[in-house]
Amino acid sequence: MMINKSRINQYFIIVFSIIVLVSFISLTGIAAEEEETAVNYGIWSLVPPILAITLCLILREALISLFIAVWAGATILNNGNFWAGVNTTATTLISSVADSWNASIILFFFIVGGLMGMIFFSGGGQAFLESLAKRAHNSKMAQLFSWLGGIVIFIDDYANSAFIGNLFRPLSDKYRISREKLAYIVDSTAAPVSSIFLISTWIGYQVGLIGDSLPAGIEVSPYYLWLSSIPYSFYSIFAIIMVGVIAYTGRDFGPMLKAEYRARTTGELWAKDSRPLSGTSELKVAEKASISPANLWVPIILLVILSFYFMWSTGGGSEAESFSQAISDADSMFSILLATIIAFIVAIIMYVVQKIATVAEIMDSFMSGARMMVYATLVLITAWSIGSICGELGTAPYIVGALGESLSPIILPILTFIISALIAISTGTSWGTMAIVTPIVIPLGVSVGAALPIVISSVLTGAVMGDHCSPISDTTVMSSTFAGSDHIDHVRTQIPYAITVALIAAFCYILAGLGIPVIIDLIVGFVLVYLAVYLLSSMSAKQLGIKFPLEEFVEKESE
Repeated sequence: MMINKSRINQYFIIVFSIIVLVSFISLTGIAAEEEETAVNYGIWSLVPPILAITLCLILREALISLFIAVWAGATILNNGNFWAGVNTTATTLISSVADSWNASIILFFFIVGGLMGMIFFSGGGQAFLESLAKRAHNSKMAQLFSWLGGIVIFIDDYANSAFIGNLFRPLSDKYRISREKLAYIVDSTAAPVSSIFLISTWIGYQVGLIGDSLPAGIEVSPYYLWLSSIPYSFYSIFAIIMVGVIAYTGRDFGPMLKAEYRARTTGELWAKDSRPLSGTSELKVAEKASISPANLWVPIILLVILSFYFMWSTGGGSEAESFSQAISDADSMFSILLATIIAFIVAIIMYVVQKIATVAEIMDSFMSGARMMVYATLVLITAWSIGSICGELGTAPYIVGALGESLSPIILPILTFIISALIAISTGTSWGTMAIVTPIVIPLGVSVGAALPIVISSVLTGAVMGDHCSPISDTTVMSSTFAGSDHIDHVRTQIPYAITVALIAAFCYILAGLGIPVIIDLIVGFVLVYLAVYLLSSMSAKQLGIKFPLEEFVEKESE
């Protein structure tokens, strides 16, 4: 087997750089241990986040990059002692898993992933598709229903990609919607939806990062801060809106317009030189599946209603000052986990009573869904660990001291949004980006007097934007896979849309920084999204000699 020499050289450079770094840390650490008992890590506190970003860029792999960064930080904490660093890395990872809050999140991940697998197995997803297909009589309605379906499957971005791609591919093919367009719809209703919905796999992770990053003395619920940040998650909100606007108006621009014109006129759902990905997932449908929408809706609606009920109950219930105060004081992750367990129990009883399959077969579908969460869970654990290591090194206080006086509350949100987006584009991981940036930016926001909900949202939605554009992002790859699109074609056609939304989001962050009410910011953003779609599509159509609506133009051309 031939081995790529450049790849060997790349790995050699990585290994050599790590060895040099460890050796240098060891030498300086020994000196520090001999000369002083209280070590001020200073610039060394930046090593873990910088190393994580650098390795993500080189390796194109978030998990091992974050793990090495954790180990490097642990080695610094132990004055350069290599083996002590390994020991600290292990204990940090164990502590991250053993924490009751984190353990609740991990359990929630696997149970909700398994629940999605069971719902798909039961035929609930197919029933949902059939009910929509009866009302979809053209490409416009097919795109709108795909968009709405992506919003309905809000629990997890992985599950969203698998469900929407698999369910709506036959419908989109029927009306000659390009695979690039379907991949865009899937991608833009995956992470953007899950990142801002009140009940999803993202919530525990984001709230956990916020809670771990709050400086001492800040007495406010992390969940309440996250909840308050949702209206300021401009990129996520406008990305979702843009899909709806494009589907409703039938207007596309840039490479996507070319792809749609090709599909409508020739029936070629992908370009001739493209290599579509598989378009399948491990999720299966039972042979005796009951095509009933209740198999989808009952577990999901039950999950949402019970989550809010348990949050209200654990937050004081009727004794709380208000519903919002109860939600703010709630044990949110335990409440959501409890609701998920009940929804799982109800679902398995429903499917057994309907004689869809045996209990063993239903549990096999549960495991298929849970397996989708393994990689995300491992990234989550290392992300928690790097946050813990950076906390011990004093990374945030060091940056606050270095930059605090040079930043203003107006500049910080838009700067954070841009930096988060660039890191996520480069590394291909929104979660890894959040883990790196959140512990740094929140203390910085407190020090300069910025509104924390705005600062927090700029990290979270900026990470989503970068992940959305990155060709090495797992969710981008999954969107291409489940939509059956060529991956590079998906990225190439989606980037102009993502950049357009990012520019509008950046402008809204400037408005928010100036103190403009968020409702005004959202209205302005919505208007700009509509105008951008209309103007850019008109320019592209004129350049290509195409007229809207596309279906009527194609019909006239074929006569």
